Amino acid sequence: KEQYYSEQHSSLINKAYQTLLNPLSRGLYLLELNGVKPAQETDCDGDSVFLTEIMEINEKLAEPKNADILEEIETLIKVKQEELTKEVTAAFERDDLQEAKKLLAKMKYFANLEDKLKNKKIPS
Repeated sequence: KEQYYSEQHSSLINKAYQTLLNPLSRGLYLLELNGVKPAQETDCDGDSVFLTEIMEINEKLAEPKNADILEEIETLIKVKQEELTKEVTAAFERDDLQEAKKLLAKMKYFANLEDKLKNKKIPS
């Protein structure tokens, strides 16, 4: 019985650690704690400049595999994720939960792009 409880607690601790480790999942969890509905990618539909940027990156990812372009996209995604993480942190510090929600929606787009990039880099 003690081993069972130990395993359950260990599992919960690992899940909590993974949630808090990633800026996106951490931000989504903070929204949830504050009673704000989860951020959806549609939360940033009004930002046409942002959506154009995402579309352009998606188009580059759809092109035939090119190591230089993939490296360029990887760097861009990393920089954007770092910028958004700083902006989300500042929004939470100001207690501006709606701004945090919009920024987290943008982070979701970049997380999806990162997944597409990883899949593209896998040797076929």
